[in-house]
Amino acid sequence: MPKKLNYLLSAKDLEIVEQAIRREKDPRVVKRATGIRLLHQGHSPQAVAEMLLVTEVTVYSWHHRWQADGLEGLRDKPRAGRPRYADEDYRRAIAEALERDPADYGYAFAIWTVERLREHLAQETRKVLSYNRLREVMSEMGYVYRRPTETLNHAQDVAAREQAQALIEELKKEPGQTISSSCLWTKQP
Repeated sequence: MPKKLNYLLSAKDLEIVEQAIRREKDPRVVKRATGIRLLHQGHSPQAVAEMLLVTEVTVYSWHHRWQADGLEGLRDKPRAGRPRYADEDYRRAIAEALERDPADYGYAFAIWTVERLREHLAQETRKVLSYNRLREVMSEMGYVYRRPTETLNHAQDVAAREQAQALIEELKKEPGQTISSSCLWTKQP
């Protein structure tokens, strides 16, 4: 006959689990800690599995990991496989490039586009990512593309601009002479 598992937690362990549920940033750890607390509260592994939408085997696995390593056992282990192509050095190169003006690198353009950045990083790091993968990596890093605001302030005649602004102010003061942006019709006084 199989040995019955003890799901009861000590007061200290229960506090650790509840702290993880409230403060842990990784949602997978929160879910696993919730499962451990539900087991402690007397729910069966089958009931916990149904509540958390996992298999019963998964709930048993969480319990065994908790027993072996505590809260650290509920965290994901490093996965085997090929290391990331866009490693920390590549990500650092992205951050450095975006913090500097393209002219600092000798480029004739003033704005980084994904394609320009991709070509620059290929020269700097000798790693070539696809356009879409570079966008994904930049998104993971928290970068968001936004269109630059295009102004012609640098090409404006300052005296003419001030004169036009003064004329606008005068027109605002005179009754019946207001210009409405929503209608071409005005009422005469």
